[in-house]
Amino acid sequence: MRSLRLFRSHEARRSALVALAAVLAALLVLAAVLARLDVFSTPAELRAFLDSFGPATPVAFVLLQAMQVVVAPIPGQVLSFVSGYLFGPLWGTAYSVLGASIGSYAAFWLSRRYGRPYVERVVTADAFEWFEAVTDDNGLLALFLIFLIPGLPDDVLCFVAGLTDLDLKKMTVAAALGRIPGFFLAALAGSNAAAGDYTTAIVIAAVLGLAGLVCWVYRERVRAFLTRV
Repeated sequence: MRSLRLFRSHEARRSALVALAAVLAALLVLAAVLARLDVFSTPAELRAFLDSFGPATPVAFVLLQAMQVVVAPIPGQVLSFVSGYLFGPLWGTAYSVLGASIGSYAAFWLSRRYGRPYVERVVTADAFEWFEAVTDDNGLLALFLIFLIPGLPDDVLCFVAGLTDLDLKKMTVAAALGRIPGFFLAALAGSNAAAGDYTTAIVIAAVLGLAGLVCWVYRERVRAFLTRV
């Protein structure tokens, strides 16, 4: 009887095992996180948790930021604020972008590896509608704008974008560049809060929140614009 081949090559099998190990590690970290804190509803709770790692705090933050893209238990805006609170606006932005980029690449890879049936299990139908009109010709620019414009379901769209023929590395770079302005402003707000300048922190957070609300209310017009870029 002919044996069943699960992988097309040794390289494919090795890649699958690495991916499985990464997923298991992420689940273990997530379980530890949830065991130590019931919720991450406030920046103060996140800061207390991350501070407990001592010198490894940047690594813990990067992993947490990456995980929120893939499993989304924590709002990305909260993490960006906390990164500024802990590390300042520059390093906070850098750590946030690095973590989100790792998470985005993982989401791109998972959807491409396991295809549309996998994505349909983790993404709503609305997300497919958001990206269905984007072609390979304007996909990278549209992806950059999706991450640049606040209020859009950017993390969820990572899974949808992975179904396109766009290069994974180029998509990761486009997503990273698009995230920088928003992450920097959120980190700047967190940095001001850490310094006791709550007025500036509130103003920046309010501007980000208002911009996100406006873009969300007019998201259909934004989508129409993205299909024409």
